[in-house]
Parts: sequence; C-alpha cells; structure tokens
Amino acid sequence: MARWTGEWLSSPATTRMGGDEEPPRWPGERLGLPEDGVGAAAGNGRRFLALVVDLVLASLLTALFIRPDVADPMVMQQFNLWSLVVWATITAVPVAIFGFTPGMAVWALRVARLDGRVAVGVWRALVRAGLTFFVIPAAVRNADNRGWHDRLTGTVVIRMR
Repeated sequence: MARWTGEWLSSPATTRMGGDEEPPRWPGERLGLPEDGVGAAAGNGRRFLALVVDLVLASLLTALFIRPDVADPMVMQQFNLWSLVVWATITAVPVAIFGFTPGMAVWALRVARLDGRVAVGVWRALVRAGLTFFVIPAAVRNADNRGWHDRLTGTVVIRMR
C-alpha cells in the first residue's frame, strides 16, 4: 500500500523491515531535481498561494458575467457553479499548453513531466485539475513534495526562478 500512496503511510517498522533506502535530503532529490533555485521542487506555500490566485481570478472572471448576490442562494449557487467551471478552464487549458496556471505564473511555478517532454498534455492537465478539485489528492504529499495528482500523471511542480 505504501508504494502506491507514497511514503506518508510507511511507519518506522515498515521502513526497518522492508526498505533500507535512505530518505531524500531535499524534496525532489530522488527525481534528480536541484535542492534550490530553478528546477527545484516547489514548496507547499507557493503552490497554495498559486491556487488562491487561480480561485480569486476565477471568481473575478465569473463576476464579469454573473453578479454575485449573497442574499439570494440561487444566484450564489449559479455563481459558484460557474466559478468552478471557470477555475477548471483556467487550470486545465494553460497547464496543457504552457505548463502553468495564471497563479503559477505569478509565483514562478511550472508543471513539468518526469519523462522530459515539454508539454504536459491534455489528459494530464485534466486529471490534475480534477484531483485538485477533490483537495485530498493534491494535499497529501510524499517526500518529493508530489501529491497523488502529480504521481498519477507523472508530473512534478518546479520553480521557474
């Protein structure tokens, strides 16, 4: 089970029994990423702030077409649904084409494929956005700072500066 989910489920007992592999000295070391600077695995703070920027941008773009009215639950339900659609669009489309969302661009982050190809691709971008929506797959990280959505798609979020 720990192999599928990552190191977060392995205990000291299972590490002693089955694995004599040393833990990485920094996130991304096992992937060949540098410890710091360009190409290093992105930290949780930057990734979270990039997500916040994307969510705020999605709300602002939605507000251009649907006026939010906190007193009317039906309007807010419609606003929230369309905000989700806009968020999924500004998350999946730019990642598939450019490798980053608008929020990632603000915080100098990029999604990179582990196989070395430049474009993330449509299916990887859609799976990453879908699993990010469910929060837990993106929030549970391994020692390389990769969530379930990164491990499933063979990607890692790296720093651009």
